[in-house]
Formats: sequence, structure tokens, C-alpha cells
Amino acid sequence: MADYKAIKGLTIQTVTGDPSTLATGDIWYNSTLGKVRGAKIAAGSWATGGNLNAGANDMAGIGIQTAALCVAGTRPAGQHQTVCESYDGSSWTEIADINTGRIGNSGLGTQTAGFSIGGNDAAPAFLTIVESFNGTSWTEIADLNTGKCDSGSAGTTTAGISFGGRTPSETANNESWNGTSWTEVADLNAVRALMGYFGTSTAALSVGGQPGPGGQAIVEEWDGSSWTEIADLNTARRALAGSGVVTAGIACGGWTSPNTEVAITEEWDGSSWTEVADISTGVAFLAAGTASPSTTSINFGGITPSIQAITNEWTKAVAASSFTSS
Repeated sequence: MADYKAIKGLTIQTVTGDPSTLATGDIWYNSTLGKVRGAKIAAGSWATGGNLNAGANDMAGIGIQTAALCVAGTRPAGQHQTVCESYDGSSWTEIADINTGRIGNSGLGTQTAGFSIGGNDAAPAFLTIVESFNGTSWTEIADLNTGKCDSGSAGTTTAGISFGGRTPSETANNESWNGTSWTEVADLNAVRALMGYFGTSTAALSVGGQPGPGGQAIVEEWDGSSWTEIADLNTARRALAGSGVVTAGIACGGWTSPNTEVAITEEWDGSSWTEVADISTGVAFLAAGTASPSTTSINFGGITPSIQAITNEWTKAVAASSFTSS
């Protein structure tokens, strides 16, 4: 039988303990334990980050764990707020307000190049308004073709999509952004609003949502030209949040029947959903840094049923593990 050196062209390093820096796939011999060890992604867990300055729910989330935006929504001061807060990985700072106060807006992009899309204002009207953030200020740009709130979105400020939502009934509407204008393209297979969402303009997921007081388990994947229904969530729900890419994502929180906030987190590996570590508190109408990778996600705000300011940070770190014989 060939040994490791014959296969790889090098021998396993002997270390007193474990290496100080680990990368997935590393292999070494731990002379203290007398075992061959390797580095792999450990199970994920949630930790509490810095609180929002003011609780928020039914708002847009933009960015990643260390650079996120919380935009508009309902605050203790009332609905249809213009408040925008920025997160630096440890604390939130209030920055330039959005121009039009709203609830039920969706977000895409990054902390310095993001969109707030649609929503519902105090009229109430289902908004076509899209605003773009450049890291300093918000500017209204080309409108959606269909006004809606509680929709999903994915992509960047130069190539994105906006899908689903309420108009006021749930819709399957899907629009594509080319950097200049919005164009209606292939609809979702099932009308839905209040879903989790993440991905790019050519590879996105729409996860769960309503109609139905207990929400839906349906998951659809966008390939740039059409939506395909794929593996369902294990727990049907609505008003949840998500982040990642189409091959690796997470979906967390939400409402199950009868309007019960849940702490459930499910992880997507590209083919199936697996329930993993719960958030510390059941929460719905939360937002996420949808551009976050599945290994370092973030969610914030929501209702429990009171309006929340909490921030939750998800981490799946590389960890050392011993090999066992079989």
C-alpha cells in the first residue's frame, strides 16, 4: 500500500501540539497526543454582537458580518423610518438617512455600494422606488416596473434581481437590473413574500416565505434565466432571513403558525438543508447581511414579539480534529 509520501510527495509534519494557523485540508502528526490530526470546518455557532442603536424590524439588510447596513423599517419611534445604521463588526453607527421612509424593503450589495428596493410607505403605497448607497449618501435611481414590499433581492449595484413580494397580494414578479434599468424576466414558480434570499444576479435562492400563516418550505433557485424548485426547508416559515451563495447558505429565524417566532437555523450545502445551531432567541422580520458567506453570517433586529436591537453573528471556524481508524 502506498504511504502518504508516495501519494503526496512529502511527509506529514510532526508538531508538538497543533499548528497555530490552520487551513482546511492540512494534515499533521501531533506528538503530544500521539495522533494524526487534520483541519476541517467545525460546526457553526451563534454569538451576540453589538446592539443596534434603535431596535428595528421589517427592514433591509445589506453587506457582510464586518460591514453591514440596517436600512429603514419599523423602529420604536414608529413605522416607515428613514434611519440607516452601519456595522463595523463590533458596533452600529447611525449614518445618512434614506430619502423615503419605508418598511418591507429588501437590500442587495455591500456597505459601500448597496440598494434599498421597494417597500411600503405611510400612504400605504407599494413602492417602485430604488435607492442606491455609495458609502456616504442615498440617491434615488431608476424605479422598479412593479411596486411591491417584502420582496427578495440578490446581486450587486451593477447586476441584480428583485423577486416576489406583495402588491398587495403575494406575487411571483421577477425583475432584473443591468446597471441602468429594470426589466421583467422569468417569474418565480410560486407566488411568495417574506422569504429569505441571497446570491447573485445569475445564481440566487428564494427560501420559504408566505402565503399561509405558517409559511412555506419551498425553495427556488435562479440560474440567470429561470427558477427551479429544489429541496425544501425542513421547517416551513415566513419572515426569515438568509445569506450565502447557491452552493452554501443559511436560513434563520422566522414565523411558524400561529405567528410563532422561531430560533431555527438551517444550513444549505448545495443539495439539502440541515438544521444546525439555533439563534439564542426566536425572532421574525429580522434582516441579514445577505452578501455574507455561509461561514461568517450576521442577522439583526426583528420581533420577539417586541422590536429587537440584537445582532447575531454566525461563525464556522477551521478546527483541528483527530483521524480515527475504521
